[in-house]
Amino acid sequence: MSNKTINTEQGHWILANMGKRVLRPGGKELTLKLVNGLDVKHEDALVEFAPGMGFTASMILKKKPKKYIGIELNEEAAARLKIKINGTPAATIVNTTAAHTGLEDSSADKVLGEAMLTMQVDDRKSEIIREAYRVLKRGGLYGIHELGLTPNELDPQFKSSIQRKLAQVIRVNARPLTQKEWCGLLENEGFKVKEVFESPMHLLKLKRMIADEGILRAIKIGFNILTHPDAKRRIMKMRKIFKKYEDHMTAYAIIAEKI
Repeated sequence: MSNKTINTEQGHWILANMGKRVLRPGGKELTLKLVNGLDVKHEDALVEFAPGMGFTASMILKKKPKKYIGIELNEEAAARLKIKINGTPAATIVNTTAAHTGLEDSSADKVLGEAMLTMQVDDRKSEIIREAYRVLKRGGLYGIHELGLTPNELDPQFKSSIQRKLAQVIRVNARPLTQKEWCGLLENEGFKVKEVFESPMHLLKLKRMIADEGILRAIKIGFNILTHPDAKRRIMKMRKIFKKYEDHMTAYAIIAEKI
């Protein structure tokens, strides 16, 4: 990866290139809570928005749902996912946007998306949530795992400052919301919030890295970062911002029902 690419690449893809597989703000533990809360069954048709590296997809496919469809906008990631799920007849990857999946109305029992709504402006967030509502059957569940802010009464100017600093350091228009705001977005599009889980946003802390990746892979990631100075510089900037705002940054997993 060239210096120019490093300087413009979105933060999560830099981490992926260093070997990181778990790129969710609440880590593996919060993803497990989300998947368990969705209670994936053999008869389920399940849609995942932005599966990325395929970490959660692998977890879901072990539960052997009737159908799995991954909606991945990034062409390179979609190509990798197709190779990864090759030989799994129930699984399909579609290279398109989560806002316009092309799937039939009321065709899915479960929909989930992680660390992708955060990257959208509020209108786009709502558009994607509406698409999840459209493709779900009545009584179907929608699960999200996103970067959050706390407390609910966070000063609007301070919240804007956090969002601006995050956008600058990870090179994407990150707009995390409070728990109340995330739930409000879901409820405004017709969902009923059933469960909310929370976990600290410790994506780049050593303890979380080991818990998410295992000690050997964590060592490998650390070695890769140390031997790629430009990537290291970007990652250290991200880590500095995460540390600066750690008292007000968190991660939420929310399960909502189409009613």
